[in-house]
Parts: sequence; structure tokens; C-alpha cells
Amino acid sequence: MLLELDTATLSYGKIEALHGISLEVAEGEIVALIGANGAGKTSTMRALSGVRGLSSGSVTFNGEDVTKLRADQRLRKGLVLCPEGRGIFPGMTVTENLNMGAYTRKDKEAIEQDYERVFGLFPRLLERKKQVAGTMSGGEQQMLAIGRALMSRPKLLMLDEPSMGLAPMLIQQIFDIISEIAEQGTTILVVEQNAKQALSRAHRAYVLETGRIVKSGTGAELLDDPTVREAYLGVA
Repeated sequence: MLLELDTATLSYGKIEALHGISLEVAEGEIVALIGANGAGKTSTMRALSGVRGLSSGSVTFNGEDVTKLRADQRLRKGLVLCPEGRGIFPGMTVTENLNMGAYTRKDKEAIEQDYERVFGLFPRLLERKKQVAGTMSGGEQQMLAIGRALMSRPKLLMLDEPSMGLAPMLIQQIFDIISEIAEQGTTILVVEQNAKQALSRAHRAYVLETGRIVKSGTGAELLDDPTVREAYLGVA
């Protein structure tokens, strides 16, 4: 198993956001984590990436216990987060933002290959590579955020709400690209409020409610689950 989160609890002061959750991601999978606002999805991503330390439980990545490692140490091992809200550097150009994704790397030839990969996935970024990122549309900024994460050459790419604030047509486009990234060999864990898109692309999925995993199964199984359909897809 590439990633394992085992009986994880996470607290903000006296408030416990995660209540002993466990999940796993196998190499080559797209795994989705769905849930309403406040369910603990972003807290899970913070725990996995090392942005927030666990109160208890463990994170194992690529066979190694990384629970005590800092976020930058986990990133160097290939556990890479594309954060909610994109987190691009608005005063930098597209190229400068992408450079920041590769800042831990020294393999120049491979970095050049990854530029080509990113521009192949996102031709719009190639057109705008000298443009200041803060002047771009929300969809373009999301493409840049994913592209920057790919420049770290992740073994596991974690995407936190990649469709947030985007028009329906752009959401479809972003998820098409996520599927393409997976087909190219990158394992993906995606946290997403757009349950239909996430579940239709995912090999497996988990449903998170108030800091607990309440359901898991294949993406297709959860798409057909009556309670999931009613709660997250707006259909009975």
C-alpha cells in the first residue's frame, strides 16, 4: 500500500476534528474523499501532508512511517499536496510558480521533462508562461496549482478541492486532466465537494462525516448508494 492513515485523531486546541479515521491508497489508484463542509476533509489532507501533526495515530508512506516528519520532508519523499484555495504566488509569473514546485530538485534534465509534461497537460499555461499568476482566471490558477505540484514529481498527488469556485465546464476539464495525470502513472487522492465528478473518476472512495469515515467502497458503488446519492448528489 502506498499510503496508510491509521486510527488518526487530530485536534485544534480542545476541538477534535478527526476521530480515529483510517484510509489507504494503493499505487496507481485515484481515491476520493467526499463530505460536506466541516466534515474534516481538509484536516485529513493537512495530517497526511504534515502541515498539521496528529494527536494520535500514524501515517505510513511508501512503506515508511512518516508520522513525525515535517511537511517539507514528506514532500521530498513524493507526498505532495495541492492545497485548497490554490495557494499560488500571485506576484510571480507562471514560470516562476512552476519553478517553486521544483525547488527541492537538482535533476535538471528531469525537470525539463516535467515542464514539457505540465505544458502538455495545460497548454493554457504555456500560452501564459510569462503572465503574472494573480492576473489569471480562477481556472487558470487551478491549472497552475496542479502544475506546480506536478513539478515536485509526486509519487502521490493530493488534491484538496480542485473544483472549488470553478464553472461547470471548467470542472469537467480539470477532472479530465486529473484522470490523465493518473493514466500517466501518478497516484491521486482527491478531496472534493463535487461528489459526482469525484466518484465517477475514483477507483475507490471514502465518505467523511464530522471527522469519521462512515462509508467506503468503489467509486461506482458509492455513486449508486441511496444515502450517498441523497446526501451528496441531490437525488434520492
